[in-house]
Amino acid sequence: MKQAINIFWFRRDLRLDDNHGLFEALSGNQPVLPIFIFDTEILDKLPKEDARVTFIYESLQNIRKTLQNKYSSSLAMYHGKPLNIFKQLIETYAVETVYTNHDYEPYAKARDVEIKTFLTENDIAFKTFKDQVIFEKNQVVKADGTPYMVYTPYMKTWKSNFKQNDLEIFDTKPLLNKLIKNKDLPNLSLLDMGFTMSNQKIPDYTVTPNLIQNYEATRNFPAKDTTSRLGPHLRFGTVSIRKMMQKAITEPNEIFWQELIWREFFMMILWHFPHTITESFKPQYDRIVWRNNEEEFKLWCKGSTGYPLVDAGMRQLNETGFMHNRVRMLVGSFLCKHLLIDWRWGEAYFAEKLHDYELASNVGNWQWVAGCGVDAAPYFRIFNPTTQIDKFDKNLGYIKQWCPDFQELTYPTPIVDHKFARERCLQVYKAALQ
Repeated sequence: MKQAINIFWFRRDLRLDDNHGLFEALSGNQPVLPIFIFDTEILDKLPKEDARVTFIYESLQNIRKTLQNKYSSSLAMYHGKPLNIFKQLIETYAVETVYTNHDYEPYAKARDVEIKTFLTENDIAFKTFKDQVIFEKNQVVKADGTPYMVYTPYMKTWKSNFKQNDLEIFDTKPLLNKLIKNKDLPNLSLLDMGFTMSNQKIPDYTVTPNLIQNYEATRNFPAKDTTSRLGPHLRFGTVSIRKMMQKAITEPNEIFWQELIWREFFMMILWHFPHTITESFKPQYDRIVWRNNEEEFKLWCKGSTGYPLVDAGMRQLNETGFMHNRVRMLVGSFLCKHLLIDWRWGEAYFAEKLHDYELASNVGNWQWVAGCGVDAAPYFRIFNPTTQIDKFDKNLGYIKQWCPDFQELTYPTPIVDHKFARERCLQVYKAALQ
């Protein structure tokens, strides 16, 4: 006779504490089997030494060890298409309910519809919960029910809607004894999935009162490197957004808090407008005749444009999987405005390289620099890559770190003249928008 269980499906919530869906699963009346599925639909598109896959794998192994050592349980890990894995699971167990947390990306939404349909056909409930944001979907909208297109009024409404109990912690610790008692649940190695351990490491995050209070004063200067490095941890859910937001709101400076709200703004936009992954939010911008010079794109990718701050940013990205946010704006603007290369090319490159890659934020920010998204900078705002050094890296600390050859004879000459590129960009954009 099959064992009656509930399942908790880990996805973008790789932690045991303050995990909404896990809490709900453990509050049910059956022992809980925790699972993770390495989805081949996602993995097959990634480089075989992807630091994010290594990070996910190591985070899961840490969860496994904790459950084995403290709760005589474990975490079942699978590799394949989620539908096929669930077909296997219902052959082995009498599954009553599958619990998981919401995911808002178009692929994830389609996958969840498929899984829910299959489970329903087999008389199994599928329950999902809000966990990776404070407000989701239609929870922060205009008075007429339509979504905000501009960040500032969204942020103000977000704050006015916010109540302290929105940060209620889901205390799973007293309930973890309800996990299935089996230390030998299926495990995997990276090699089993065709991956190898990445040389790049995703660092721990830093969210101290001092960092939050000084965030506004220091965040635009890449040489200081005073960013929290929270991005990948929020992306994969190794930290709780409720706990991070609690830290942010207890400090007098609200800029860090507002950066966390930006993340939710872009998630809301993606949920309402999923077509923006491939199309401009402002459709007239899809009439732009991009040059899309492949050689220039390669030079941009490897950090050989002849503009030191741009090159430093791209080299930092390639070497570490991270780029300072101020520099991200510059390299994005340079690609779209100076080289007239389609923002989608840059978005795809960042998707491959950034450890903190988040579809909603990446698409939102790339459309912002190209001028074609919500709340975008006007198209005639074109960053000067030389004067940006005077503003944000005056002592050349960041450039010297990532672009030490910038004063050498071997350093490339600029691939395009700024004044010429600016005029060309204005002409091309104007022609498209007439």
